[in-house]
Amino acid sequence: MRWAEGIDKLGIALYILLCVFAIVNIYSVKAELGEKQLIFFGISCFVGMIIFFMRTKFFENMSAIIYVGGVLLLVGLFPFGTEILGQKNWYKFGGFTMQPVEFAKIGTALMLANYVSNPDFNLRNRKVLYTSLAIVAIPGIVVLMIPDVGSLLVFFAFLMALYREGLSGWLFGVIFIFAAVFLVSIAVNPLYVVIAILVIAAIFVFLNFYTIQGNVMYIIAIVLTVGLLSALSYGSPYILTKLPKHQRERIEVLYKGEKAFRDTSGYNLLYSKTAIGSGGLVGKGYKQGSVTQGKFVPEQETDYIFCTVGEEWGFIGSTVLILCYAIFIGRIYYLAENQKSTFNRVFGYCFASILLIHFAVNLGMVMGLFPTVGIPLPFFSYGGSSLLAFSIMTFIFFKLNYADKNSLV
Repeated sequence: MRWAEGIDKLGIALYILLCVFAIVNIYSVKAELGEKQLIFFGISCFVGMIIFFMRTKFFENMSAIIYVGGVLLLVGLFPFGTEILGQKNWYKFGGFTMQPVEFAKIGTALMLANYVSNPDFNLRNRKVLYTSLAIVAIPGIVVLMIPDVGSLLVFFAFLMALYREGLSGWLFGVIFIFAAVFLVSIAVNPLYVVIAILVIAAIFVFLNFYTIQGNVMYIIAIVLTVGLLSALSYGSPYILTKLPKHQRERIEVLYKGEKAFRDTSGYNLLYSKTAIGSGGLVGKGYKQGSVTQGKFVPEQETDYIFCTVGEEWGFIGSTVLILCYAIFIGRIYYLAENQKSTFNRVFGYCFASILLIHFAVNLGMVMGLFPTVGIPLPFFSYGGSSLLAFSIMTFIFFKLNYADKNSLV
C-alpha cells in the first residue's frame, strides 16, 4: 500500500498499546471510568484520522491563532473556571470537563516551531532570544497565576527544544542550582549552605582566574549570583512557611517521609508505595490488587494510575510499561532529529520533551522521589482532555513526519 509509506508504524503501535493498556488499568480501578476512557480513545482516533487528511501547512499557518486561542482559554479560567480538587483550572460543560492547559501546550509548541523555522532565526540575537522565551513565558505566567505548579513544570519542555536550537545550557544550570539551594536550605542550616556556595564560588574563580581578571561584567555576575543564592538560602525556610498548607506538606514529605503526614499530604504516597511494593515480581493479578480494589488511593485512576500497574502487574509489568514509554519518547526524538523541515523538528522536540517531563515527574511523584504536583501520566491517566491533547500532538507529529518522508525536497 503506497499511501502507507512514511507512516511510522512503530510509533503508532506504541501509541495504541499505551492507550489500550491504560484503559485496562483504569477499568480495574473503576469500570465506568474505563468505559468512558474507551470512548475518549475512540474520539481521539477519529480526530487523528482527520489530522492525517489535513494539509501539513495548516498547522504552520494557524499556529499563531491556535497559540492565542490557548492563552485566551487559560485567561478565561479566572472568571469562568470551575474549581476541582482545590484548583480552578477546569471548564465545566454539563457533565463534561475540559482542562485548557493541555491544549495551550499544543499551541505553544506550534507557535515556537513556527517562530524557530524563520530563516533569520538566531538565538545569539537578543531580540530573537527574548521573543522565543516570551512565547513560552506568556502561557507559563498565566498557569503560574492559576496556580498550577505541575503544568508550569511542563513548560520547561519548550526550553529543552530551544536548547537543541542553540539555547545556552547555562540557563538550565542556573535553574538547577537555584532549585537545589532552595530544597537543601529547607533541611540544612542556611549558614552551612552559604559557606558551601562561597567555597564553590572561590574554586570557580581560581580555576577561571585569567578569564575573569579585568572582566568587570564577569565579576559583577559572579557577585550577583552568590548574593542571590545566599539570600535564597536564608529565605527558603520563610518561603516554605508562606506556601499553602498542602503545598508545604508535599515538600516536607520528601524530608520527613509520608508516615509523618499519613492523614494529610502523605496519605496518597503511603498507599501508592504500598501498592507498588506489594506487587512483587509478577503482580497480584488483574483486579486482584487489595489497594486498588479497596479504593485506598484517592483519584487512583488519574495521577496515581501507575500504582495500579505496580500492584496488579508487578515489577515485570511496570518495567515493560516504562520500556514502552522510553522507546516511544526516544522514537519521537529520533524522528524529530531526522526531519528535513525545521518546523517539524522543533515541534517533535517540544512534543517529546513534554512527554518526557510528564513521564519522569509522574513516576517520581508516585514513588516518593518528587513532590506531589498533580501531573498526569501521558495516555495513561484517566481524562478526556489529557488523552485528546496528547493524541492530537501525536497525530500532528506523525502527520508531519509522514509528509516529510514523502517530500521530494
